Amino acid sequence: MKFIFASIFSLLLLMSCNSTPSIQDPIPEHDTFSIESKLVGERRIINVWTPTNYKNNTEKFPVLYMADGGIKEDFPHIANTISELIFAKKIPPMILVGIENTQRRRDLTGFTAIAEDKKAAPIVGKSESFRNFIKEELIPDINKKYRTTDKKGIIGESLSGLFVTETFLEHPEMFDYYIAFDPSLWWNDHFLVKNAKMDLGKFPQEEKRFWFAGSSAEDIFIHTNELEKILKTTNLPNVKWNYSPEPKEQHNTIFRATKEKALIWTFGNQ
Repeated sequence: MKFIFASIFSLLLLMSCNSTPSIQDPIPEHDTFSIESKLVGERRIINVWTPTNYKNNTEKFPVLYMADGGIKEDFPHIANTISELIFAKKIPPMILVGIENTQRRRDLTGFTAIAEDKKAAPIVGKSESFRNFIKEELIPDINKKYRTTDKKGIIGESLSGLFVTETFLEHPEMFDYYIAFDPSLWWNDHFLVKNAKMDLGKFPQEEKRFWFAGSSAEDIFIHTNELEKILKTTNLPNVKWNYSPEPKEQHNTIFRATKEKALIWTFGNQ
């Protein structure tokens, strides 16, 4: 009965899709363009925010990528937050690239053998295709269109946080910085956590940074807490990580409540 209840709860959480509260954020000045992707077989809308001094110099900037990156999704509030933190000199200038969703549950989830997970959408488990789109099509296009350094990161919450964590553990070479808010680590019977120690044992030697947070959501904090223990035990010298347990926050409040400290920890002392 406990398993059935947990599965139903997880499914309801999934079906809420975007978990952050509906808040009207000012839309910052930005670029919007589309990419005809062969790897996901559809046109994808891309939003790009550049720091205020971008047009006035020839400097190159690191890039932060995000799914849930549509204008009606999380792009405006993350872009505005980054702008404020840059102005306050708490983080260095950077470029934000938002990827607007089409089929969110398809793109942000990996394979699952769990029947309840598969009920989330007509198609799930295509995170590898979405990741290849970012790696092979989007990143090269951004590097052509904008002045970028070789440093890049990825940020996401809930299912997007699951995608961030999956990329960190299974494809760590792809980014330098990883930020995951309340990642849905229960997916596929918490497969990522169960295999985390093995994945960390195959990590590259380059330095990586991983910041993650867990709210009071019972089916999430149990797994974020376990991931913290694994990271402590593994203790890789080249992996700088920080876990932020947030028992006072709910799944739909944690992103906005912790985004500033996540960005400051990840980028502030660079």
